Amino acid sequence: MINFPALGGLGRPLQILCLGAHSDDIEIGAGGTLLTMLESGSPIHVEWCVLSAPGKRHAEAEASARDFLADTTSIGIHIADFEDSYFPEQNRDIKQWLIGQRARQLPDIVFTHQRHDAHQDHRTLNELTWNLFRDQVILEYEIPKWDGDISQPNAYSALSARVLERKIELLMYHFGTQRSKDWFDATTFRGLARLRGLECRAPETYAEAYHIRKMRFL
Repeated sequence: MINFPALGGLGRPLQILCLGAHSDDIEIGAGGTLLTMLESGSPIHVEWCVLSAPGKRHAEAEASARDFLADTTSIGIHIADFEDSYFPEQNRDIKQWLIGQRARQLPDIVFTHQRHDAHQDHRTLNELTWNLFRDQVILEYEIPKWDGDISQPNAYSALSARVLERKIELLMYHFGTQRSKDWFDATTFRGLARLRGLECRAPETYAEAYHIRKMRFL
């Protein structure tokens, strides 16, 4: 078990970088973990990067990020305007944008999409994450969708029932543009968290899951 709150003993703020292709991705995949880490009281700086949020989704992304990060004042929120669904064709430009982000922050932990995600934008962002961030712990989160690409994770973050309900509350409040989708509801988010909680024997039965491809522990 990795005790992330204990990393506050670094003698400096823990540096976290959150990468999401779209405006709700970080919240769906890692929202509960981030809420839990920030509630620990350890000094944490979070850079929150959304690469595509057209129209109303830009305001949704900004407001949601601020609510999820309400327990820390050390934040940076960056929302880019890359074209949704065409990240592979924009690979070079996205890489340059991420290089700029890397110049602003050298993170300890990076949250990004998982390698085998069926959405092409998610896969592209994952590939560029590994290309550019080579000395970091990279946690690949999962996004439920109709493609059925949820696979077997190898890392878990246990969530309290209270944190899970807060995550769901914020998702349903902020993302009005997504509520018409038949999968975007509390049942989906609670059900996946329950399954992952079962798999890792979480104390309050809920968890978020991640893929860790490699990790240096000493």
